[in-house]
Amino acid sequence: MSTLAPKPSETPEKPPPTTYGEAPGGWGGLREVPAWAMSLAVHVVLLFVLASWTREILQDQEEPILSSVFEEEIDEREFKLDDTAVVDQLGNESSADSLTPSAAIAHEAAPTPETEMREKLEEIVLPVDFQPSALIPQPSQAILAEPIEVQGDVNVHPGGMDGAIDRLTSEISTSLKERKTLVIWLFDESGSTVERRNAIADRFERIYKQLGMLRPSEDEEENALLTAIVGFSNQTKFYTPDPVGDTDGLSRIVRKMKPSKSPQENVFSAVEQAAKKWLYYRTRSRRLRRNVMMVIVTDEKGDDDQRLDEAIEMTRKFGIRCYCIGNAAVFGREKGYVQWTYKDGFTEELPVDQGPETVAPERLQLVFWGQRNRGFERMSASFGPYALSRLCAETGGMYLVADEGRGYKFDPEVMREYVPDYRTISDYMKDLSQSPAKASLVQAARMTISADLPTPRLSFRADNDNRLRTELTDAQRPFAEFDHHVNEMLGVIMKGEKDREEHLAEARWQAGYDLAMGRLMAMRVRTYGYNSVLAQMKTSPKSFESSGNNTWILQPSHDVHGGPQVRKLEANAKKYLTRVIDEHPGTPWARIAEAEISQPMGWSWQEAKRTYAPEVAQNDNKKRILLQRTPSKKNKKSAQPKERVRPAL
Repeated sequence: MSTLAPKPSETPEKPPPTTYGEAPGGWGGLREVPAWAMSLAVHVVLLFVLASWTREILQDQEEPILSSVFEEEIDEREFKLDDTAVVDQLGNESSADSLTPSAAIAHEAAPTPETEMREKLEEIVLPVDFQPSALIPQPSQAILAEPIEVQGDVNVHPGGMDGAIDRLTSEISTSLKERKTLVIWLFDESGSTVERRNAIADRFERIYKQLGMLRPSEDEEENALLTAIVGFSNQTKFYTPDPVGDTDGLSRIVRKMKPSKSPQENVFSAVEQAAKKWLYYRTRSRRLRRNVMMVIVTDEKGDDDQRLDEAIEMTRKFGIRCYCIGNAAVFGREKGYVQWTYKDGFTEELPVDQGPETVAPERLQLVFWGQRNRGFERMSASFGPYALSRLCAETGGMYLVADEGRGYKFDPEVMREYVPDYRTISDYMKDLSQSPAKASLVQAARMTISADLPTPRLSFRADNDNRLRTELTDAQRPFAEFDHHVNEMLGVIMKGEKDREEHLAEARWQAGYDLAMGRLMAMRVRTYGYNSVLAQMKTSPKSFESSGNNTWILQPSHDVHGGPQVRKLEANAKKYLTRVIDEHPGTPWARIAEAEISQPMGWSWQEAKRTYAPEVAQNDNKKRILLQRTPSKKNKKSAQPKERVRPAL
């Protein structure tokens, strides 16, 4: 049997591909592999695929999210772990089941940004559990009214005398909540304060009733509130040698005070003497120590302000608070006015020392030509006199404005931005030396006090030219000198103009400087124009247009006499006055600026007809003797009225 063998040169054909299970060495051999091995292989492949996807996603992120950050240098004090602290337990209470300090912190690693954001949103959305306000105990009115040692709160406007006493009662109540208290009342013994003293005497019982002190104990130490009464004029009188707790006795003492015959009111000496007399109430043992309050009742500023620093040092050193029930100072003025009624019913306003509200005068004392002063001389400053206000400020008390006078009044809230400088006089003067604007304002204000400010004559009789020229000359003579004085004051105030624009920041000083500059410029324009129109009329008298007229009257006019320099001065005056009105509304400075700018700065003539008494020819050769009629006994008393004697105020 023969077989066919392939030829050597021929390539054997590839065997046909086998199918699954055809041969032990091919894919058909997989039938011999167990099922669990196949499942394992498949899952391993899937894990590699998923791992590759996760790696690609992490590589696409710009920064990895870290749960904690480690710095190269760690403050051991800040991150020191307390291994003695109580930690969570696992299982029983053995130490083997305790978390180590590091493990206790590690399981509270920093939350992710997503977790922090979710927690913040939950804080905002979730309702907050709170206690209704009706169940929360409210503080007493005395605590709410407790004074704050802020300079702007020194001057308080309680609403008249009754309001001042009520506020003072609240202050005493606040002191009593802290410890037992001694209140020293210092009464001005002048005649102008009789009504005020009696008003307080009438309220003593009410004050003690509000404080719950109507039944004082015979033992001084058992009384929570003690009171002492002191009077002052040119000397200090101690009406209670020792503090008392009997309200009835206090009222009688105050009502029996007689008006002093001396015009002196040495209030600061009285404060110092009273503090020394009862100082042991502040210096004895803590158990027996009391709060001490001084209440000054007056309507003036005091005549011994040279003792101010000594009084402040004595009271502030030992924690004695000073209060004052007084009047508001007249704005930028030393003299105020009080109404006095004589025994016959005649009333009169008498001048008293009530100001100013500052260390030195900061307001120019200039008249308003051609118009009334409109009450500007009695305008309230909204603040007490400087010395008394500073005493209250430095000791933590307050100045209670019980009377603002009869002039213009201003909103206390508006005036809070214009509080005077209550620093020491040396600090005030040092500030002036460093500010040309402030120094020039004070210097100009002092010049107006010492200057003789003439009032212009506006009506001139002109029934003949000689009489007219005589009256014009008499009116012009004082104003020629006054014009030079105004120009000198204007030169002083203008020295601080650059400093005003660059460095003056306080609202009070800005308003004062701008008003002074505007008023002096306006006064200079009016003075120059007044002299000019009088000189022209004297040189070339005008003729009347209507027959029968015999008088020339000067009236304010927008026609300003003078060259370009005078007109420029008028424009600058309006600029400064307008700035005061726009930047400081509702203040005394704005009120004065409005009155000043409303008056035209020029002059014009207006003719009129007046009736004059006939002139009586004088004959030196004939002397007329007037015999005094002897009054009868019946009319003798009425013929010689009793002279009214002004009291010592």
